Amino acid sequence: MLSHFEMLGRIAAGALLGGAIGYERDRHRRPVGLRTHLLVSMTSATFMVVSSQFAYFQGFEPGGGVEVDASRIAASVVSGIGFLAGGAILRTGATVQGLTTAAGLWLVTAIGLSAGSGMYWEASFVTVLGLIALTFLRRFEDKDDALVRRRLALVVSPGTGIHQVTALLQGLDVRVLDIEYERHFSGERHTTVTLDAQIPASVTPDKLVEGLEQAEGIISIHVRGA
Repeated sequence: MLSHFEMLGRIAAGALLGGAIGYERDRHRRPVGLRTHLLVSMTSATFMVVSSQFAYFQGFEPGGGVEVDASRIAASVVSGIGFLAGGAILRTGATVQGLTTAAGLWLVTAIGLSAGSGMYWEASFVTVLGLIALTFLRRFEDKDDALVRRRLALVVSPGTGIHQVTALLQGLDVRVLDIEYERHFSGERHTTVTLDAQIPASVTPDKLVEGLEQAEGIISIHVRGA
């Protein structure tokens, strides 16, 4: 049976190591950051401690045979994190986002389980490898923190072509990644253009709307994070 200090130390180690992964995610402005990763890792460590130690606190008679499957709670944690990680995966147009975030949540779950079982060296080693994968290996991918993804929905008049809209956006240093449009023929004829775009982080939604509203033919603009 572990002491209360040892159990609390394992939970604290899980929270600390998971928080390190979350801090890296926060620095790159990801929607799932420090608090979420810390909570997932700390919760995993807590479940692991409970799974391995709860039998000692049930008041069973000394010397009595008690059979406990210490792996069942830990196995349920691995299954349960799938639902949380799945919610971080989003499909925008032809692109899929959030896979790395989901993998990060899965990673801190493993780190928390390792810390909760007292495997401090293994938990620390996996944390370091995770930070290397998330930080240094970004250099080998097409990632740029100076750019943010946004989805633009524009309603344009019939005389306005798609090429005019994209040319205007290029003038604002906006890179169009994917484009969809829907044309309405009944009632007031207009076209709805939906674009997935990479926009410089310095260009706020207000500046983007101000730049677009100066163009002729744009009836309405809707901007949201992709």
